[in-house]
Amino acid sequence: MDDLLIGLVKSLVVVLALLTGFAYTTLLERKLIGRIQLRYGPNRVGPLGMLQPLADGVKLLFKEEIVPRGSDRAVYFLAPALSVISALVAFAVIPIGGVVSLFGREFSLSLADLNIGVLFLLAVNSMGVYGIVLAGWSSNNKYSLLGGVRSSAQLISYELALGLAVVSVVMMAGSVRLRDIVAGQDIPYIFLLPVGFILYFIAGIAEVNRAPFDLPEAETELVAGYHTEYTGMKFAMFFMAEYINMITVSAVATTLFLAGWRGPGPDGPHWFLLKVVLLICVFIWVRATFPRLRYDKLMRLGWLVLLPLGLANLVVTAALVLLFER
Repeated sequence: MDDLLIGLVKSLVVVLALLTGFAYTTLLERKLIGRIQLRYGPNRVGPLGMLQPLADGVKLLFKEEIVPRGSDRAVYFLAPALSVISALVAFAVIPIGGVVSLFGREFSLSLADLNIGVLFLLAVNSMGVYGIVLAGWSSNNKYSLLGGVRSSAQLISYELALGLAVVSVVMMAGSVRLRDIVAGQDIPYIFLLPVGFILYFIAGIAEVNRAPFDLPEAETELVAGYHTEYTGMKFAMFFMAEYINMITVSAVATTLFLAGWRGPGPDGPHWFLLKVVLLICVFIWVRATFPRLRYDKLMRLGWLVLLPLGLANLVVTAALVLLFER
């Protein structure tokens, strides 16, 4: 019973942290892009604009809910929930710290410490596309459908490069357990596997449909893509899923390549959070800097550049691991 209660408390903390992180990541993005473009971001609602996310949430909550005629209502309502749930579940196995002692008991700073953590992450991350595809199909809108189809093609293309980058880390660590991977990084793997990190980061941007890989919602071509027919809180849920996925991709990169919660000083969750925030800032910087790719160039980059590079990186990593194990 105690273990169940602890699990429920941990789950509540993770969900609240991600929802709060999503809200203030939107504020960080608007502030940071504003500074990059030599203008102010939100600065009217609350001190320094800090209450802007709350105002946005209230506005979306009271927006009119419109359901398009001819849509598949059950799937139409299910799709946003599926996107958010898959985004939240992915964070369950990511450790943000070591083991701490509290109230006479020891607690691991992760929701679930699975022996197959890497495999769980890959499986759950691939589920997020179903929400987007179902949203496009159920909306009875050709632009939405095209956005959903684009998203599935993009996921398949970049999931391969991302998986190869992750496998190179697993080879180096000799484990698919995330805590073992962090423990093995006396030297962060970003220095030992720089190509793997670059591959993972580029593929991660494409996985969460962020600019310059936001082709599933390209407003110049598809109005808004897969969520064209969504309004109010249903639209907000897709928005939420995108930003939570960005946080998750940054957290996984921190765990796999940046030694997780380990740092030059005392280890702890503060190092994990700092690294995640820095990677999120890079996501935002990329969005503010690079123009959207053309779709054929998106596919060409995934299949003709990243995939061969990922295979080469995997072969070299395997050879080096065998060489130094002897």
